[in-house]
Amino acid sequence: MLLHVVLCLGTSAFKSPDEFKVSLPLRTNYLYGKVKKTLPELYAFTVCLWLKSSASPGIGTPFSYAVPGQANEVVLIEWGNNPIELLINDKVAQLPLFISAYGESSTHICVATWIYAETSMWEAFQDGEKTGTGDNLAPWHPIKPGGVLILGQEQDTVGGRFDATQAFVGEMSQFNIWDRVLKPEDVMTIANCSANMPGNIIPWIDSNVDVFGGATKWPVESCEERLLDL
Repeated sequence: MLLHVVLCLGTSAFKSPDEFKVSLPLRTNYLYGKVKKTLPELYAFTVCLWLKSSASPGIGTPFSYAVPGQANEVVLIEWGNNPIELLINDKVAQLPLFISAYGESSTHICVATWIYAETSMWEAFQDGEKTGTGDNLAPWHPIKPGGVLILGQEQDTVGGRFDATQAFVGEMSQFNIWDRVLKPEDVMTIANCSANMPGNIIPWIDSNVDVFGGATKWPVESCEERLLDL
Protein backbone atom coordinates (compact mmCIF):
# COMPACT_ATOMS: atom_id res chain seq x y z
CA MET A 1 0.00 0.00 0.00
CA LEU A 2 2.80 2.43 0.87
CA LEU A 3 4.49 1.74 -2.47
CA HIS A 4 1.23 2.43 -4.30
CA VAL A 5 0.83 5.80 -2.56
CA VAL A 6 4.41 6.83 -3.27
CA LEU A 7 4.09 6.02 -6.96
CA CYS A 8 0.80 7.83 -7.33
CA LEU A 9 2.22 10.95 -5.75
CA GLY A 10 5.00 10.99 -8.34
CA THR A 11 8.42 10.89 -6.69
CA SER A 12 11.89 9.55 -7.31
CA ALA A 13 10.44 6.05 -6.82
CA PHE A 14 10.61 5.74 -10.62
CA LYS A 15 13.98 4.60 -11.92
CA SER A 16 13.92 7.52 -14.34
CA PRO A 17 11.53 10.51 -14.32
CA ASP A 18 10.07 9.44 -17.68
CA GLU A 19 9.66 5.72 -16.92
CA PHE A 20 6.04 5.85 -15.81
CA LYS A 21 2.59 5.35 -17.26
CA VAL A 22 -0.80 6.84 -16.42
CA SER A 23 -3.52 4.25 -15.83
CA LEU A 24 -7.17 5.18 -16.38
CA PRO A 25 -9.05 1.96 -15.57
CA LEU A 26 -12.68 3.08 -15.82
CA ARG A 27 -14.84 5.01 -18.30
CA THR A 28 -15.94 7.83 -16.02
CA ASN A 29 -16.10 11.63 -16.02
CA TYR A 30 -13.72 11.97 -13.08
CA LEU A 31 -10.55 9.96 -13.85
CA TYR A 32 -7.95 12.00 -15.67
CA GLY A 33 -4.42 13.31 -15.78
CA LYS A 34 -3.43 16.95 -16.03
CA VAL A 35 -0.21 18.27 -17.53
CA LYS A 36 1.12 21.09 -15.37
CA LYS A 37 2.78 22.90 -18.25
CA THR A 38 0.70 24.72 -20.85
CA LEU A 39 1.39 25.31 -24.52
CA PRO A 40 2.89 28.44 -26.05
CA GLU A 41 1.50 29.80 -29.30
CA LEU A 42 2.26 27.14 -31.90
CA TYR A 43 2.42 27.32 -35.69
CA ALA A 44 3.33 23.65 -36.04
CA PHE A 45 3.55 20.74 -33.64
CA THR A 46 4.05 17.01 -33.25
CA VAL A 47 2.41 14.87 -30.56
CA CYS A 48 3.61 11.33 -29.85
CA LEU A 49 2.55 8.80 -27.22
CA TRP A 50 2.23 5.11 -26.38
CA LEU A 51 -1.34 3.87 -25.86
CA LYS A 52 -3.00 0.68 -24.66
CA SER A 53 -6.81 0.80 -24.86
CA SER A 54 -9.15 -1.16 -22.60
CA ALA A 55 -12.56 -0.11 -23.94
CA SER A 56 -14.71 -0.28 -27.04
CA PRO A 57 -16.26 0.95 -29.18
CA GLY A 58 -13.83 3.81 -29.57
CA ILE A 59 -10.76 4.54 -27.48
CA GLY A 60 -12.24 7.82 -26.20
CA THR A 61 -10.03 10.88 -25.73
CA PRO A 62 -6.32 10.32 -25.10
CA PHE A 63 -5.78 14.06 -24.70
CA SER A 64 -7.48 17.42 -25.08
CA TYR A 65 -6.24 21.00 -24.94
CA ALA A 66 -8.74 23.77 -24.19
CA VAL A 67 -8.34 27.57 -24.08
CA PRO A 68 -10.79 30.29 -23.06
CA GLY A 69 -13.41 30.55 -25.78
CA GLN A 70 -12.45 27.26 -27.44
CA ALA A 71 -12.76 23.96 -25.59
CA ASN A 72 -11.67 22.03 -28.70
CA GLU A 73 -8.43 23.85 -29.45
CA VAL A 74 -6.59 20.51 -29.91
CA VAL A 75 -8.28 17.15 -29.29
CA LEU A 76 -7.49 13.55 -30.24
CA ILE A 77 -10.64 11.43 -29.96
CA GLU A 78 -12.30 8.24 -31.16
CA TRP A 79 -15.93 8.30 -30.06
CA GLY A 80 -18.17 5.29 -30.58
CA ASN A 81 -17.76 3.74 -34.01
CA ASN A 82 -16.30 6.89 -35.57
CA PRO A 83 -12.70 7.01 -36.86
CA ILE A 84 -9.96 8.54 -34.73
CA GLU A 85 -10.18 12.29 -35.22
CA LEU A 86 -7.86 15.24 -34.66
CA LEU A 87 -9.70 18.46 -33.85
CA ILE A 88 -8.01 21.85 -34.11
CA ASN A 89 -10.16 24.88 -33.34
CA ASP A 90 -13.22 22.63 -33.80
CA LYS A 91 -12.13 21.66 -37.33
CA VAL A 92 -11.88 17.88 -37.85
CA ALA A 93 -9.49 15.54 -39.66
CA GLN A 94 -10.16 11.80 -39.69
CA LEU A 95 -6.90 9.97 -39.10
CA PRO A 96 -5.83 6.57 -40.49
CA LEU A 97 -4.91 5.24 -37.04
CA PHE A 98 -6.28 1.97 -35.66
CA ILE A 99 -5.91 1.18 -31.95
CA SER A 100 -7.15 -2.27 -30.94
CA ALA A 101 -9.17 -2.50 -27.76
CA TYR A 102 -7.94 -4.92 -25.10
CA GLY A 103 -4.65 -5.47 -26.92
CA GLU A 104 -1.80 -7.04 -24.96
CA SER A 105 0.76 -4.47 -26.13
CA SER A 106 0.95 -0.70 -26.47
CA THR A 107 0.73 1.15 -29.79
CA HIS A 108 2.93 4.12 -30.63
CA ILE A 109 1.20 6.97 -32.48
CA CYS A 110 2.31 10.39 -33.65
CA VAL A 111 0.39 13.25 -35.25
CA ALA A 112 2.21 16.17 -36.88
CA THR A 113 0.73 19.36 -38.32
CA TRP A 114 1.73 22.53 -40.13
CA ILE A 115 -1.26 24.64 -39.15
CA TYR A 116 -0.24 28.22 -39.82
CA ALA A 117 -0.31 27.87 -43.58
CA GLU A 118 -2.82 27.98 -46.41
CA THR A 119 -2.66 24.20 -46.88
CA SER A 120 -2.52 23.31 -43.16
CA MET A 121 -1.10 19.81 -43.63
CA TRP A 122 -1.16 16.89 -41.19
CA GLU A 123 0.63 13.55 -41.01
CA ALA A 124 -0.22 10.46 -38.96
CA PHE A 125 2.17 7.71 -37.86
CA GLN A 126 1.56 4.37 -36.15
CA ASP A 127 4.42 2.27 -34.75
CA GLY A 128 6.85 4.44 -36.70
CA GLU A 129 5.20 4.06 -40.11
CA LYS A 130 3.41 6.92 -41.85
CA THR A 131 -0.23 5.90 -42.29
CA GLY A 132 -1.54 8.97 -44.09
CA THR A 133 -1.54 12.72 -44.73
CA GLY A 134 -4.16 15.38 -45.29
CA ASP A 135 -4.68 19.11 -45.58
CA ASN A 136 -7.07 22.00 -44.92
CA LEU A 137 -7.22 21.47 -41.16
CA ALA A 138 -7.79 24.89 -39.52
CA PRO A 139 -5.57 26.83 -41.95
CA TRP A 140 -3.93 29.99 -40.63
CA HIS A 141 -4.92 29.16 -37.07
CA PRO A 142 -2.04 29.18 -34.58
CA ILE A 143 -2.61 27.12 -31.45
CA LYS A 144 -3.48 29.56 -28.67
CA PRO A 145 -1.28 29.68 -25.58
CA GLY A 146 -2.10 29.37 -21.90
CA GLY A 147 -4.74 26.65 -21.99
CA VAL A 148 -5.26 23.41 -20.05
CA LEU A 149 -3.92 20.06 -21.26
CA ILE A 150 -5.87 17.04 -19.99
CA LEU A 151 -5.05 13.35 -20.42
CA GLY A 152 -7.96 10.94 -20.79
CA GLN A 153 -10.91 13.33 -21.05
CA GLU A 154 -12.51 15.70 -23.56
CA GLN A 155 -13.11 19.17 -22.12
CA ASP A 156 -16.39 21.02 -22.67
CA THR A 157 -15.09 23.92 -20.58
CA VAL A 158 -11.48 24.78 -19.81
CA GLY A 159 -10.28 22.11 -17.39
CA GLY A 160 -13.62 20.39 -16.86
CA ARG A 161 -17.17 19.30 -17.72
CA PHE A 162 -16.06 15.88 -18.87
CA ASP A 163 -18.34 13.34 -20.56
CA ALA A 164 -17.84 9.72 -19.48
CA THR A 165 -18.78 8.44 -22.95
CA GLN A 166 -15.74 10.28 -24.38
CA ALA A 167 -13.24 9.18 -21.73
CA PHE A 168 -10.12 7.18 -22.54
CA VAL A 169 -9.79 3.86 -20.73
CA GLY A 170 -6.41 2.16 -20.58
CA GLU A 171 -2.80 3.21 -20.18
CA MET A 172 -0.61 5.86 -21.76
CA SER A 173 3.02 6.86 -21.54
CA GLN A 174 5.67 8.98 -23.25
CA PHE A 175 3.23 11.76 -24.15
CA ASN A 176 5.56 14.35 -25.73
CA ILE A 177 4.92 17.52 -27.74
CA TRP A 178 7.36 19.38 -30.00
CA ASP A 179 6.91 22.82 -31.56
CA ARG A 180 7.83 21.51 -35.00
CA VAL A 181 7.01 18.72 -37.40
CA LEU A 182 9.27 15.77 -36.71
CA LYS A 183 10.93 14.11 -39.67
CA PRO A 184 9.68 10.60 -40.48
CA GLU A 185 13.07 9.19 -39.53
CA ASP A 186 12.79 10.86 -36.11
CA VAL A 187 9.35 9.33 -35.57
CA MET A 188 10.73 5.90 -36.48
CA THR A 189 13.66 6.42 -34.13
CA ILE A 190 11.30 7.13 -31.24
CA ALA A 191 8.95 4.25 -32.07
CA ASN A 192 11.72 1.64 -32.39
CA CYS A 193 13.49 2.85 -29.25
CA SER A 194 16.68 3.87 -31.03
CA ALA A 195 16.83 7.19 -29.15
CA ASN A 196 15.12 9.13 -26.38
CA MET A 197 13.73 12.41 -27.75
CA PRO A 198 11.69 14.23 -25.10
CA GLY A 199 9.31 16.90 -26.35
CA ASN A 200 10.82 20.38 -26.26
CA ILE A 201 7.43 21.90 -25.35
CA ILE A 202 5.85 19.15 -23.25
CA PRO A 203 8.24 16.40 -22.10
CA TRP A 204 6.95 13.26 -20.39
CA ILE A 205 8.23 13.81 -16.86
CA ASP A 206 6.68 12.50 -13.66
CA SER A 207 6.73 15.89 -11.91
CA ASN A 208 4.85 17.45 -14.84
CA VAL A 209 1.77 15.18 -14.64
CA ASP A 210 -0.84 15.10 -11.87
CA VAL A 211 -3.56 12.42 -11.67
CA PHE A 212 -7.09 12.75 -10.28
CA GLY A 213 -10.22 10.78 -9.44
CA GLY A 214 -8.55 7.39 -9.07
CA ALA A 215 -6.19 7.60 -12.05
CA THR A 216 -2.76 6.32 -11.05
CA LYS A 217 0.88 6.40 -12.07
CA TRP A 218 2.91 3.21 -12.25
CA PRO A 219 6.40 2.21 -13.37
CA VAL A 220 6.46 1.29 -17.03
CA GLU A 221 8.58 -1.28 -18.79
CA SER A 222 11.45 0.11 -20.84
CA CYS A 223 10.91 1.07 -24.46
CA GLU A 224 12.85 -2.00 -25.58
CA GLU A 225 10.66 -4.27 -23.43
CA ARG A 226 7.53 -2.76 -25.00
CA LEU A 227 8.86 -3.66 -28.44
CA LEU A 228 9.40 -7.26 -27.36
CA ASP A 229 5.68 -7.41 -26.55
CA LEU A 230 4.64 -6.36 -30.06
